[in-house]
Amino acid sequence: MSIFLDENSKVIVQGMTGSEGMKHSQRMLDSGTAIVGGVNPRKAGQSVSFDGGHEVPVFGTVKEAMEATGANVSVVFVPPKFAKDAAIEAIDAEIPLLVIITEGIPVKDSAEFFNYSQEKGTTRIIGPNCPGVISPGKSNAGITPANITGAGKLGLVSKSGTLTYQMMYELSDIGFTTCIGIGGDPIIGTTHIDALEAFEQDPDTVGVVMIGEIGGDAEERAAAYIQENMTKPVVGYVAGFTAPEGKTMGHAGAIVTGSAGTAQAKKEALEAAGVKVGKTPTETAELMREIIKGL
Repeated sequence: MSIFLDENSKVIVQGMTGSEGMKHSQRMLDSGTAIVGGVNPRKAGQSVSFDGGHEVPVFGTVKEAMEATGANVSVVFVPPKFAKDAAIEAIDAEIPLLVIITEGIPVKDSAEFFNYSQEKGTTRIIGPNCPGVISPGKSNAGITPANITGAGKLGLVSKSGTLTYQMMYELSDIGFTTCIGIGGDPIIGTTHIDALEAFEQDPDTVGVVMIGEIGGDAEERAAAYIQENMTKPVVGYVAGFTAPEGKTMGHAGAIVTGSAGTAQAKKEALEAAGVKVGKTPTETAELMREIIKGL
């Protein structure tokens, strides 16, 4: 099995007709994703031809696309200034899964559409500023390269897109049920804990790799959750041990202030919860490989 995304997922792309939307829609189609429509009110009624014989219709709204196609996933590629409106439109249409790839969205906007999704209670958000979610061999909603690894028995949840890809490669000999890049902004939809809970309940996932980074307390909260709720082994990696205090590193949420949010504090919290934490992604992968051998 997989979590959040599977072979039955029907995907629409908000912003499909833009340059990034076109490029990544083609890649998603090439990896077997069922893209059933795009959304652009200025091009409603048209269709877009992709390599491989894919002809994808364009709809004026998310609601129209869902009604016409039965779509249950939307991937957002619209520019930052339009992202809040795109998210709210999808939430109003009650799309079950909303994957927001766009980076540079103002935190105020993210707070507004995230709180709105919580009030409505019908849409799970992944992102923003994330690579999305991939269930290898089944579906790929986002920008994750699909040829890094195949299907297997591990789960992966990561703040970092790049480290998501590296860990998929490091453990390609085992493979993954689902890999989720949750994004590194201060406000995100799906958290480490949300993914850990889903992986714990998935019968085909036997172990989980969790990648964190400096800033905030998400990893510490995840550590507490792991200690109290996880029966499956979890290994971890925390990026940012050499990051200077007070400087944002890569992601908008990756900033250390005083003693809060340091890589060392996160590592210690995870280890106290029984998580084996690697010093490098390669070492982290080897820790998981040794655990899998003993299962």
